[in-house]
Amino acid sequence: MSQSKTAGPVPEDTKAEKEQEQRSPREIRLVMIGLVVTMLLAMLDNLIVGTAMPTIVGDLGGAEHLSWVVTAYTLATAASTPIWGKLGDLYGRKGTFLTSIVIFLVGSALSGLSQNMNELIGFRALQGLGAGGLMVGVMSIMGALVPPRDRGKYQGMFAAVMALATIGGPLVGGFITDHLSWHWTFYINLPLGVVALAVVVVTLKLPKVRNNARIDYLGAVLLTAGITSLVLITTWGGQQYAWGSKQILGLAALAAASLIAFCYVEQRVEEPMLPLSLFRNLNFTLVSVIGFIVGFVMFGSTVFLPLYQQIVQGASATNSGLLLMPMMFGMLVVSLVVGQVVTKTGKYRIFPIIGTVVMGAGMLLLSTMDTETSSLTSACWMIVLGAGMGFLMQITMLVAQNSVELKDMGVASSTATLFRTIGGSFGVALFGALFNNRVTETMKERAGDHPAAGGAMKDPGQMSPAALKQLPAPVQDAYHHAVANGMHTVFLWGAAVAVIAIAAAVFMREVPLRGTGKQDTPAEGSLEAAAI
Repeated sequence: MSQSKTAGPVPEDTKAEKEQEQRSPREIRLVMIGLVVTMLLAMLDNLIVGTAMPTIVGDLGGAEHLSWVVTAYTLATAASTPIWGKLGDLYGRKGTFLTSIVIFLVGSALSGLSQNMNELIGFRALQGLGAGGLMVGVMSIMGALVPPRDRGKYQGMFAAVMALATIGGPLVGGFITDHLSWHWTFYINLPLGVVALAVVVVTLKLPKVRNNARIDYLGAVLLTAGITSLVLITTWGGQQYAWGSKQILGLAALAAASLIAFCYVEQRVEEPMLPLSLFRNLNFTLVSVIGFIVGFVMFGSTVFLPLYQQIVQGASATNSGLLLMPMMFGMLVVSLVVGQVVTKTGKYRIFPIIGTVVMGAGMLLLSTMDTETSSLTSACWMIVLGAGMGFLMQITMLVAQNSVELKDMGVASSTATLFRTIGGSFGVALFGALFNNRVTETMKERAGDHPAAGGAMKDPGQMSPAALKQLPAPVQDAYHHAVANGMHTVFLWGAAVAVIAIAAAVFMREVPLRGTGKQDTPAEGSLEAAAI
């Protein structure tokens, strides 16, 4: 069945394009301060809170519910991301962005006031609900303010924030926990959030949006059910429940049914939550695939690389954020350079190709690490991986936004963010299953008969350096080799997955970067216009 014509916002895209061109660099820079602070807020939170979790459990108790503190936040963030994007398109990006910041700050304050673990889990879900709109708001507002060709000048700021948050988050969390209290791991969001609110309220001027279209409530419910089921599968699978258990299979069935029903509904409503017509655009579909794989590789790597460095290379866990510095350095430098080149040339197609190849090469190099690999060598391979992701992190969002009209900027931004998030969940889950299986196999081969080896084989991914030191030397040696073998398997599979991204990048089209999105006519890069 054909879809009704989508009701567009007023004023139309053409007027917004003119306003985009008329904004001065000073106006844009002022708004960018608020956006950068908001992005820092979103990225720091989980990293800071993760460091404080042992202290929180010691104070509140409820260790058996510990995983839900993270899961509740992740679920709420992932499920609300596409909804925030659509609300911004329908009712105005500034209002929805400010609302998401307020919800995030209220959730942060209440989390800090929690008196027990159940309260903390509930308030973390509220915080995650707000967080779902932070990243989408940042990207869609930048898309509305800055013509695609000029965005490279600002992308470096966001890459720098990502690197700063990854490295500094655990350090800040450790400092707060040691010198203040765990409550301040949540309260620290409040001053940053107030600054972001004030800057955005004062500096951000966007055209008023008047749209009488009805919200696609059924689509929102079905999409939320599908996303929630997928995240729970990747969170629980192989951990709380076996992959073949009735719980995981039931969630898989629910995810499939919800997403199939969602696709059916979206083709029949006036204002779909996620217009499936966007996927008729070849470039949009391809960058969604690439974004999924970037999330898959990036989140999987950031989980398992520190484990290798701590267990095999003996690195300290105290400054865990510093362990990823080489990867963040490669990502930051390349992202800065790519942004400037895109701004000057207006060309971008070559970068996804280079990025996916370099990312795959980085994973392949990391798969060669063993018990004898030096810290310098592993750091070099991490720089290669980070460089590959630096080619891709901002370009995927740029291409997604350049593939749509301005009125769909929020949906495009939220979809790109969602694919990266879901990819990250699947990456951690698959890498975890591969790692655990390989470690268990190696331990059985090298120390299966030793009575002290049972603990390492029971939950191989949770063996801490301190606990490992308590084991006999032969078991320690076996575990070092087991972890190295596990990393070999994980990164080899990561390189194989990167091949899919390479294929997607090769088929991408070079569509001219314009002030906003495209007009309603089929353009280069769409399936209607691209001759394959």
